[in-house]
Formats: sequence, structure tokens, C-alpha cells
Amino acid sequence: MSISRMPALFLGHGSPMNVVEDNPYSRSWQQLGLTLPRPQAILAISAHWYTRGTCVTAMKNPRTIHDFGGFPQDLFDIEYPAPGSPALAAEIVQLLAPTTVIADESDWGFDHGSWGVVKKMYPAADIPMVQLSIDGTADAETHFQLGRKLSALRDRGVMIIASGNVVHNLRMVRWQESAAPYPWAQSFNQFVRDNINWRGDGRHPLVDYQQHEGAALSIPTPEHYLPLLYILGCRHDEETAAITIDGIEMASLSMLSLQVG
Repeated sequence: MSISRMPALFLGHGSPMNVVEDNPYSRSWQQLGLTLPRPQAILAISAHWYTRGTCVTAMKNPRTIHDFGGFPQDLFDIEYPAPGSPALAAEIVQLLAPTTVIADESDWGFDHGSWGVVKKMYPAADIPMVQLSIDGTADAETHFQLGRKLSALRDRGVMIIASGNVVHNLRMVRWQESAAPYPWAQSFNQFVRDNINWRGDGRHPLVDYQQHEGAALSIPTPEHYLPLLYILGCRHDEETAAITIDGIEMASLSMLSLQVG
């Protein structure tokens, strides 16, 4: 049986409340699940598993992690009991060599950056899934190159879903629903939009994102931005990245999302 190349997604996940709300972002995730080819397995890369070194979940039954506070009880009651895949985890360990990848058999699971979006796409939780951590000690180019290596999984029925936010400054949020985006947030978000399909020589401008004048305020810490680099890295030369939805919420939180393939 031939397997077509699976798409790869970067999804701006925003507030955990998107899991329980019906809004344009949650509906866009639902639509992806309805229209994209059904994967044999999912590799999730979330901003919320930020580690020293690289880890991958390798247990048969990963737990659902509610890594947030101050939200309604309904959110804490949600479970996403998708099976794990020790075999896929072992394949990722080999694929990313010589980078050392620790197979986590007991500690982590699925945090809200992963299950929060995948639950909208595949609510039955019946597709095996593993989650890869983000090494906080590695530079941006390293994350981009790991994405290049992971691209091989797409030809074996694995959908790669990374989630974060390309603008993520919680200290600067404005809680009014009608709050206009900060100019620096708009400028940086547009910089990302303008460069997702860059094909020049040298380093990708989105790897060198700190060159942008709005980067320091848009990405005060890198963990929500770095998942994007895995998806850009796993794009094949002939593929185009398409924006599936965009928007800046609370003035300083970008929901920009894109699909490769």
C-alpha cells in the first residue's frame, strides 16, 4: 500500500480556552481534521515541553497534562487518551542521531499545547501520538535542522503538528476583546508571513528572526516560536507553505497557523 506524504502543520494554539470554545481558530483545527489525509500516527511538538536536551514520549499510554491554572473546571476535566507509540519514538531516536534523544517512558505525556489542538482535529483520540520536546539549550538553526531530519516521517504516514505562537508576550496582553494589536506585533507577524516560503541562499531569515526590530517584544522567550522552525525545516523544496488562519489576539498573541504539503 502506498502512503502519500503527510502534511505538516504549525498551529498557533493561544489560550487553553480554545479547546472548549467555538471560535474561528478552533473551527479551523476541526476543518483540518476533516479535510486532511488521515495519518497513521502523529508527532506533536509543543512549546510547553521545553527541556535541557531533547526527549520523546515513549510510553504506551501517555497521560493528559493540564499544565495551566485559573481556568474553568471543565478544562481540567478533559482527557485525551490517544495511544502512544514506542515504535515511533524509537524511530525518532534513530532518525535524529547524532543528536541524543531521551526516550521518556514515564514522566511527560501530552500537554495542552499538543492535545489542545489535536483534540479538535481528531476528537476520537484513536491515532497513535508521540510528543517531542524542545531543547532550550539549542540554537534556532539546530531546531530547523532537526525539522529537516524529521521530514522523512511524512513519507511514512506520520503527520507532524507543531504548536506555539509566533508572537507571544503575555506580559503585554490587553484583555479587552477589541484591543488593537501592538505595531511591533503586527510588524513581526507580517515578517513571518512574508518569509515562510523563502527559498534563498544562506540561513533562513526566520531562523535569524532576532534580526527583526520587533523580535525582542514579540518573542521575549523563544519556546513558543521555535516549533515553527521544525515545520519550516520539514518543508520539501517543491512544497509551498499556506496560511490556514491568522489573527492577533489580546494585542500581543499571534494565532498565525500554516500548512506545509
